Amino acid sequence: MASSENSTAAPLGEWIIAGLLAGNLAWTTLNLGGVRPETMVLGWGLTGITLALQLVTSAWSGERPHRAGFWLLPFLAYAAISVVAITPVPWVGKREWLVWAQVVAFFWISLNGLRHSGPRLLVMGMVLALAVSGVVFAAYQRFIAPDWLMMNRTQVTQYLGRASGCFGNPNNFAALLILVVPPVLSLAWQRGATAVQRILFGYLALVLLLGLGLTISRGGWLALALALACWPLFVRTQTWASRVLLSATALGAVLMAGAALYSTVPLVKARLDDLAEDRGERSRPILWSASTKLFSGAPVLGTGAGSFNTLFERHRPERFNDEPQWTHNEYLNTLSDYGLIGFVLLFGGVVVIAGKVAARDESVMALNEANTGWRAAGVTHAMNVGLLAFAIACFVDFHLKIPALGITLALIGAEIVRRYWPVDESVEPTPWHQLSGIVAAIVVVLLTLAIALPTYQAESSRYLGRQKIDALALTQEPTLNQQKETYIEARALFGEALAFDGSNAQAWADSAYASALWSHLAPQSRTDLGREAEAAARQALARSQVVPEFWIRLGVALDMQGRWSEGSDAFLEALRLAPASSLVWYHQAYHLSLNPRANKLALVAVDTCLRLDPTYVSARSLRQRLSSAP
Repeated sequence: MASSENSTAAPLGEWIIAGLLAGNLAWTTLNLGGVRPETMVLGWGLTGITLALQLVTSAWSGERPHRAGFWLLPFLAYAAISVVAITPVPWVGKREWLVWAQVVAFFWISLNGLRHSGPRLLVMGMVLALAVSGVVFAAYQRFIAPDWLMMNRTQVTQYLGRASGCFGNPNNFAALLILVVPPVLSLAWQRGATAVQRILFGYLALVLLLGLGLTISRGGWLALALALACWPLFVRTQTWASRVLLSATALGAVLMAGAALYSTVPLVKARLDDLAEDRGERSRPILWSASTKLFSGAPVLGTGAGSFNTLFERHRPERFNDEPQWTHNEYLNTLSDYGLIGFVLLFGGVVVIAGKVAARDESVMALNEANTGWRAAGVTHAMNVGLLAFAIACFVDFHLKIPALGITLALIGAEIVRRYWPVDESVEPTPWHQLSGIVAAIVVVLLTLAIALPTYQAESSRYLGRQKIDALALTQEPTLNQQKETYIEARALFGEALAFDGSNAQAWADSAYASALWSHLAPQSRTDLGREAEAAARQALARSQVVPEFWIRLGVALDMQGRWSEGSDAFLEALRLAPASSLVWYHQAYHLSLNPRANKLALVAVDTCLRLDPTYVSARSLRQRLSSAP
């Protein structure tokens, strides 16, 4: 029997939940997609409040949880185990787990908290509004201020000429657009649509496609092209001959559009020429190969949540100096970090949900939803096409690691599930049911206050402190006062970070770094500062011994105390962990240069550094000094 969820007006609580979801989505998306920790302090706070509110209101009204939401919980549990017991970098894994948890929370809230059309339309309307707003920002970047970014940031050199909208990475903005373009196109050519609807959504579709073109994202273009070409194949009302013809027509239209862009836009031509010249990609195959090797070393459990960037150093090829952070392939990244167990739990859960949705007869959706406007069957099919395009794009990028993209995907996915898979009718709430909802809400609040907010606030303080130091390093001949002010602020921020989250090993390492830098301004306290730096470095190493930087911090601290021989062991361990890192070889060379008897070894080390990275300015200066030494 069809649900009557849309036959009555939505209660106030449901509108509040929808408003919180829409506001959280807007905040996260407009702040570079939520990649900055300070954004996630408020973002996770809103998520915790919304989830707690949904759990209480649903339990109190007797609404049963939608069964689809349970299929993602096993992966979330396994990812938590990975953070606690498997990963060698638990402070990184914890932040990654919080991203996964937020995605699952948005899916759960949307499934169980938005049961009426009005609140759901508010959330879906916000998704469209953010995509269109992103195109406005993209046009501003492309034609007025190429280096402009949200949050008063400056675009990195490698993306100049490509628009990223409200994100930092153009490919991530393209991923948002390919989710939205298909349903907007469907609304434009919907059977029985009014002239106003066709003109409005036809115009919006052109705007979104313009934005996609401005990203110059090859992965985004190809993903959308493949998804659009596959779209007609899933239209059950057509014969197979008609489906193939429509699919070929769609593919032809896409190819014609691509040819037009190639011949008229120089940046598009350059990007596609590079693709052909490199026979695909230069950097991605390196990352894919490394993730495959890491997976083969731990195929069942994986190397641990958030561990790829650190363990990549084992497989870094010479003269590859990028800081990848992720694999640029969500499927390989999941296999590498979480092993076969995590991969099956995550994508197996998604497949089960998709299978249950696909098994539902379309008449169920027709009964449960009005068959015109934004709830029409054709729009639902188009949403599926957007999800398919996103899934294809995940083969070449890390879209699920971007909070805004993850929660957008969760909202659209929940909307599709509800259309095909109506929830059961509400039942009379029992005291046990109400108590369980209250307990679950309390657990969510405690998780938010005790783990999520301190974790992100700590990382926000640490990141700001490190930024201040890095910015000073780029300053031409900073004054003594500038250095003092920067180091004092940075040390205070690192202390603040550790007060919020003492498990953040990177904050301990950065604190050791700040102490070493301060010794240049207070040489009379060098030994004392060395002991301080050593204590912080050992705290970092107590939390993880696989990060090369932590061993460098320990080696520098020991050198500051005149314990050169002990420092040698620390630098050798850093080299063992990262044998192709120019940074590690530079520090090894500098350490050796402190001992006149090791001058020849220092020259070999600095030459190795320059072979790995010929542009390393500090290494050139060190080599010149070593070469002129008697």
